[in-house]
Amino acid sequence: MSEARPKDSPRIRILNRFKEQPLAAIGVALLVVFLIGALFAPWLAPDDPAALDLHGRLVGPSAAHWFGTDELGRDILSRTLYGARISLIVAVSVVALSLAIGLVAGCVAGFYGGWLDTAITTYVMNAFLALPGILLAIAFVAFMGPGLWNVIVALAISGWVGYARLVRGQVMAVKEREYVEAARALGASDLRILSRHVLPNIVQPLIVQAAVGMATAVMAEATLSFLGLGVPPPAASWGSMLNDARSHLFDSPHMVFFPAMAVMLCVLSFNFIGDALRDFMDPRTRLRAGL
Repeated sequence: MSEARPKDSPRIRILNRFKEQPLAAIGVALLVVFLIGALFAPWLAPDDPAALDLHGRLVGPSAAHWFGTDELGRDILSRTLYGARISLIVAVSVVALSLAIGLVAGCVAGFYGGWLDTAITTYVMNAFLALPGILLAIAFVAFMGPGLWNVIVALAISGWVGYARLVRGQVMAVKEREYVEAARALGASDLRILSRHVLPNIVQPLIVQAAVGMATAVMAEATLSFLGLGVPPPAASWGSMLNDARSHLFDSPHMVFFPAMAVMLCVLSFNFIGDALRDFMDPRTRLRAGL
């Protein structure tokens, strides 16, 4: 058998894929920047994000403060870096918790059907879908109180239905395949069929949905923090930074610009990556691309 040509190597294929989808490369680059900023915030931040300097209030971008300072003299660059930590922690945690709940509910409803499917889909899912997700999250946080964990739980409670509906539809399609029927005829248990034959074949759309869901979680966390229902001060959050900047929109626009750009670029990065994953995992797209 002849050796694989250099152009067929995984590295070359990935580079060619990025050339075909420049938005995917931009999304990955932006996400790497945010990850580096979040992980190394204590070393990259020029100042303590909670340190007050009332003599240096509302200073514009300068050599001493690249992003300027806010109404309490806090360095905006430092707060933006630490705010990336909050946003990424919320995004990953919300998607993981929502996916776990949706995976269980969707698998049970789609695999067993009958009255279980009716109870979960018709009553539980539709009840959650009848309420706007952000309003449900606001109500939960308002009742439980602000805090990182409460924000994560609130967003997961309002976001698991989308994953459950996706899992249910995929499971209903896969469970009728020949290999699933063969495993059932050989005496495989339901748990083994789900774990070994069903779940591996529905993971691709879940990955795409998770990438897009992280963008939604970042935006939702910023919304809750803007309303004062996110992580309580003095912790830095992009949404709370935007809330603090409302009264200085015209005299100190830098207070709005930098956290708003952070939210926008972070959401764009996840959306670009989600679109790229959807195209990459679609067999028809891969066939047209010659992969």
